[in-house]
Amino acid sequence: MPVLRETEFLGEITWLGMVPADAGIQAEAHDMLDFGFSGVAGERHEGAQRPSCVRVKNLYTPGTEIRNTRQVTIVSEEELALIAADMGLAQLDPRHLGATIVLRGIPDFTHVPPAARLQGADGVTLTVDIENRPCVLPGREIEKDHTGFGPKFKTAAENRRGVTAWVERPGQLKRGDSLRLFVPDQPAWVGEH
Repeated sequence: MPVLRETEFLGEITWLGMVPADAGIQAEAHDMLDFGFSGVAGERHEGAQRPSCVRVKNLYTPGTEIRNTRQVTIVSEEELALIAADMGLAQLDPRHLGATIVLRGIPDFTHVPPAARLQGADGVTLTVDIENRPCVLPGREIEKDHTGFGPKFKTAAENRRGVTAWVERPGQLKRGDSLRLFVPDQPAWVGEH
């Protein structure tokens, strides 16, 4: 019995990028990317393991080697438009966010459940880890091109920052490709009210 339920939602890839390992967080646009088990070769978040960061400081001492579930950053084109509007910008360039993939067509994308899968036609599959909470780093990149707007990012991006993911099955993705959303076939947890 499958534990993941196929949904009717297809996300069209409208933008691809990679953040060079030796740079800040600004991504470079690409028409195509190869995804291996360690992520995108030469990318800042490439690797099967990573040092723990502030996002898991209640679990590990910073710098502890852990599994890398942050190989890929995926954001929604629709949510980027909402962030830009709240910031007073005509549009928000995904390179400022260090995005790997921008998808169009999956509603409330930032809140797809952890362990959801995004699968391409050739089988390339990305596993969603968790919501990527907003931080100040994209604001600093935005500020370089749009003076006075960078500090507005963190608040505007709340609940719209997309997700982090890791590569479950390698493959290649191109702009214009679609990813099918699969979600865990289980009831929501009610342990915390």
